[in-house]
Amino acid sequence: MDTLFVINPAFSTGQIVATRGVYYLACENPDFAKFIQQSLSRHVKGDWGDVDNEDEQTNDQALKQGTRLLSAYNDDRFPKNGIATIWIITEADRSATTILFPDEY
Repeated sequence: MDTLFVINPAFSTGQIVATRGVYYLACENPDFAKFIQQSLSRHVKGDWGDVDNEDEQTNDQALKQGTRLLSAYNDDRFPKNGIATIWIITEADRSATTILFPDEY
């Protein structure tokens, strides 16, 4: 995994980074790297993935108010310690977007 990119985002992402765990798995598994790119593309379009209704509404408000955004994406093909979920978090100041496993938070 060399580069992550976004096209026509609904908000500024700032610098896009990934934790070591996500990065290493993406380097080892091209399908996982593709899943990350697809998830990031969904995140920047306001598709918050596999969050509950409350978190979805919180994110919709965050777009208007400029607060933190959190998306979750699941894919059972990529379990890590029994977890098949990645989170994507964009900071309130839109300075950075981080891709991570929930246990890395």
